Amino acid sequence: MADPKDSAEEARSGVSADRSSGVPADKSGGVAQYSGASTLAEHRDSLEKHEFMLGTERGRLAVSLDMLTDALILIGQHGVYCVSNRNPTKPALDLQTVLDQINGAKQLIQSTMSELERKRDLRIEKPK
Repeated sequence: MADPKDSAEEARSGVSADRSSGVPADKSGGVAQYSGASTLAEHRDSLEKHEFMLGTERGRLAVSLDMLTDALILIGQHGVYCVSNRNPTKPALDLQTVLDQINGAKQLIQSTMSELERKRDLRIEKPK
């Protein structure tokens, strides 16, 4: 039986969670809204595929890396039009800062994925 609190939350947000995968199902009628829930629903297929292949944590991190890479591409395209006044061969300073932050986030996610993989390998190798 569904929890009444969940039903009330679903009614307010227009998004319900798929109980099996934990990924919200989008019930907004196709209207995209800027929220974390709609982002999850937008990447649902990719999340399910990566979670199946890599496990829940690593799969979600892999999709996060894909999303950050997409953001880097968009910023790079935008940087073609917004160049620095001081040095026209570089993007504007605000874009450079955003690029640096996204690259830092990607490195952090990659190191987390490596650590999770290392821990998984240690559990597999460890005899019981």
